[in-house]
Amino acid sequence: MDLSKIIQGKKLSETEEAILKYIIKHIDSVLDQGVRTVAKENFTSPATVMRLSKKLGYNGFIDLYYHLEPMVRGRQASTLSEDTLKNAATYEEAIKRFIELIQHLGDKNIFIYATGFSSIIGEYMYKKLLVNGQRTIFASGTDSIGILENNLDLAGAFVTITKSGETKQVVEKMKYFKEKGVPIITFTNELDNTASQLADIVFPIPTEDRLDDRNIKSNYFFVDTLYVFENIIKAYQQD
Repeated sequence: MDLSKIIQGKKLSETEEAILKYIIKHIDSVLDQGVRTVAKENFTSPATVMRLSKKLGYNGFIDLYYHLEPMVRGRQASTLSEDTLKNAATYEEAIKRFIELIQHLGDKNIFIYATGFSSIIGEYMYKKLLVNGQRTIFASGTDSIGILENNLDLAGAFVTITKSGETKQVVEKMKYFKEKGVPIITFTNELDNTASQLADIVFPIPTEDRLDDRNIKSNYFFVDTLYVFENIIKAYQQD
């Protein structure tokens, strides 16, 4: 299991990494075990376990557990359906705000940025917006930084797709556009993450296994992202 998204930017010792792996492996029982048992099983002290929790940005062991638990367990199948989307105030409000933003872009462009598998979805969004008459620019992680910098004056909105919400390249671009005052829209997992904190409009997409960094396992994140996006397009055409 790839832990890079959890420990990104954090300097963990070998012992701390071992503790984290232990917690993930025993997610069904660690809460009952408690800090002392987790520490004992890893031949260390409770203070080390607490220090790990603090390093990862949590208040303590229990806080760490409740943030890790949904990441590890995930969900078994897509929970997005037409009725779910229709009745979810979060999506309705986000779609409304996104459409209002598009309608007031004037001569500005929507700038879409995504990397890896997300870039496939980003390119689809780019082409879909183009055929609907919306000026759009698309760039992926392999493109030159010049595409971003040379088109900044034309950007009226910045859209990202990030399954983890912590992808370094994406987060850096979001911070760049935020500093320039460009509205940011993100499609990311439903948990609180860096991307959702930086964005002005968030589309939270339920994700099965957030630790599957290489997208090996079956998941519905990209399917559900397209589903939400098509509902945006539908609402935009009807407005």
